[in-house]
Amino acid sequence: MQQDKKKDSRKLLMQYAGMGAEFVVAIGLGLFFGLKIDKMLHFSVPLFVWLLPLLIIIGLIFKIIIETNKR
Repeated sequence: MQQDKKKDSRKLLMQYAGMGAEFVVAIGLGLFFGLKIDKMLHFSVPLFVWLLPLLIIIGLIFKIIIETNKR
């Protein structure tokens, strides 16, 4: 019985650690591609550097809400 609780808690911990890693990678990619797009379009204001990570964060928050509501 206690062994099952340990497995469940480890599984949950790994799932949340994976979500954190996903957050970091997605925001990093958003910044990278935002810089590339801003340079390509010759914007003086870093529009896509702000816009892409913001949209990614909103999308990931919705994903987390949907995944945690299943339980």
